[in-house]
Amino acid sequence: MARIKTNKDISRKEVILKASAALFREKGYKAASMRDLAVKVGVEAASLYNHIRSKAELLHDICFDVANIFVENISGVEASGDAPIVKLETLLRFHIREMIDNFEEVYVADREWRYLAEPYLSNYQNQRRSYRRRFAAIIEDGIKAGEINKIDASTAVLILLHAVSGIESWHRSKQKITGEELEENMLTILIEGVKK
Repeated sequence: MARIKTNKDISRKEVILKASAALFREKGYKAASMRDLAVKVGVEAASLYNHIRSKAELLHDICFDVANIFVENISGVEASGDAPIVKLETLLRFHIREMIDNFEEVYVADREWRYLAEPYLSNYQNQRRSYRRRFAAIIEDGIKAGEINKIDASTAVLILLHAVSGIESWHRSKQKITGEELEENMLTILIEGVKK
């Protein structure tokens, strides 16, 4: 029987999580099967259960791993002491880099989370709302400091996050600029769009 290929830097569970994120993005969580995942990893479906309990566990781990990374990042940004416009740029750079470098995981956490089972679904929804409020508070601080135009902060957060999620198209395109060029282009458009 084949074994899950790994190296010293990544565990078998991490290999399975990476493959499941790619699979859930390609097929959608509901349509993806453990058999599909086994094929992607190169093992028998039964041997996956030596490392994971269920497909639901994989979705949970992907979503909450991404959420924890984002919460850790925004906490650092909030504590930085930087001007609000710098905080906003730092946050956007982080979002863009995550969509470029960890596309499958971020995509799944952003689009497939609704298939989480309770109580995790409610927990995740609360984390998303809290994150957007914290993001909006940075914009509101920028408005008060006279660095950002008077705009509705909650609406601005939705627009900014939707713009970043559009990086999905960049991943699909055959001829594309580099990730660094994409990041700089997006920041020019997004930051200049809100800056006073």
